[in-house]
Amino acid sequence: MESKSNLVLILDYGSQYTHLITRRIRSLSVFSLCISGTSSLKSITDLNPSVIILSGGPHSVHAPHAPCFPDGFVEYVESHNVFVLGICYGLQLIVQKLGGVVDVGEKQEYGKMVIEVVGDKGLFGGKSVGDKQVVWMSHGDEAVKLPNGFEVVARSEQGAVAAVECAERRFYGLQYHPEVTHSPEGMDLLRHFLFDICGVSAGWKMEDVMEEEIKVIKSMVGPDDHVICALSGGVDSTVAATLVHKAIGDRLHCIFVDNGLLRYKEQERVMGTFERDLHLPVTCVDASVQFLSELKGVTDPERKRKIIGKEFISIFDAFAHDLEKKLGTKPTYLVQGTLYPDVIESCPPPGSGRTHSHTIKSHHNVGGLPKDMKLKLIEPLKLLFKDEVRELGRILDVPVAFLKRHPFPGPGLAVRIPGDVTQGNALDILRQVDEIFIQAIRDAGIYDEIWQAFAVFLPIKTTGVQGDQRTHSNAVALRAVTSQDGMTADWYYFEHKFLDDVSRKICNSVRGVNRVCLDITSKPPSTIEWE
Repeated sequence: MESKSNLVLILDYGSQYTHLITRRIRSLSVFSLCISGTSSLKSITDLNPSVIILSGGPHSVHAPHAPCFPDGFVEYVESHNVFVLGICYGLQLIVQKLGGVVDVGEKQEYGKMVIEVVGDKGLFGGKSVGDKQVVWMSHGDEAVKLPNGFEVVARSEQGAVAAVECAERRFYGLQYHPEVTHSPEGMDLLRHFLFDICGVSAGWKMEDVMEEEIKVIKSMVGPDDHVICALSGGVDSTVAATLVHKAIGDRLHCIFVDNGLLRYKEQERVMGTFERDLHLPVTCVDASVQFLSELKGVTDPERKRKIIGKEFISIFDAFAHDLEKKLGTKPTYLVQGTLYPDVIESCPPPGSGRTHSHTIKSHHNVGGLPKDMKLKLIEPLKLLFKDEVRELGRILDVPVAFLKRHPFPGPGLAVRIPGDVTQGNALDILRQVDEIFIQAIRDAGIYDEIWQAFAVFLPIKTTGVQGDQRTHSNAVALRAVTSQDGMTADWYYFEHKFLDDVSRKICNSVRGVNRVCLDITSKPPSTIEWE
């Protein structure tokens, strides 16, 4: 029998926690991937996992078309000694498919519950019968008769099945989510399951990921092939480019476009990092006049985005053609900083009624690239999460201050000036206000606590008194939020003294501003950006 890879494979049945379990396992230095729960047997066997986890999901195993692992799955895992752990829906699949009985529950619900160990072995080896712990349990369908050879090793206080196992056949199941923080002892259980029961070794390191990616890029890109990359000044594209540069050197050609919508001194700061610290081959194209003349008078947010996307493509296209003239050959590859959540999000879970499209959200593609540009993609980060990309960046010597930068939207300041971005000197005012705000946040030592902070230019004039004069000037808003991943966010609680200082500083040093507001809305109901 061939030796198995040290991979823990998650089969996704649509649980909202699937990303989380993948990340939790990686945090134990074990490589983990997530694929659709209805994938073919071949796509599972090709990955040659040593452990398979069947995720939770919103379905009932009794529903018509309830998603399930492929035919031949049970025979495969048993003949290859693969360990299987079912979580919630996954547990019910195991019970139902191996000959047990699952009763239909009235409704699916989650909640904190206390469970009690009734079998001190296997999953709860190292615990004693009668030990209790709090877990995030999912109720709904319930396993009422277990397949032959299975036993219950934990129950809820109400007597419901909380954990089952059949050590001989290497099947294990939990009726709760060990990966969420509401199950405080969940990580201990995962650790015990992976290392003590399955005998997986904790050898997955970012250094290995880097070596592996460099090998892959070298073998993929032919010795005479050239590669292009659009740098946004953000963490993902920078780390991706640095990795590719390490693999193929100056056959990588980067472009950084100043679209006239960047922050204060952004072009020189970002170009400084690229050239001085990372030694990346970057062409800087200052296209601010081109962008701003196209945007003049445009107020509709969606049209603004479309124009910016279209202009970007035409500049990128011109860059590729110039390069071709210079090199005497067409560039073959395009580097993109796609991350794992984008990949997972673009493969909807089974049962959601959507098919598995591999379209990554359009703004990740900087507005999508021209149809006739026949470039093959290199996506060296597509199996990594944001925190892992930052770690990889550290190993690649990307400056730490750069890696900790707050996200910045592709359309830049256009989404921070409601209405026409070219009105008056709105861009100039906004840049100065934003710089004062961000610098104050850095000086206060709170930059790293905040997910994103920025200023917004309000397209209204308000009355003020400055000196002994009445003024009729602009109002600005400040926004700062905390978030784990940008999907939901809370506004950041500044100290009043901080806000007082920042407000005075802005009104005293930025001409044309006489009022400062603070945005105190979470997401939902608001988005993080104003447009």
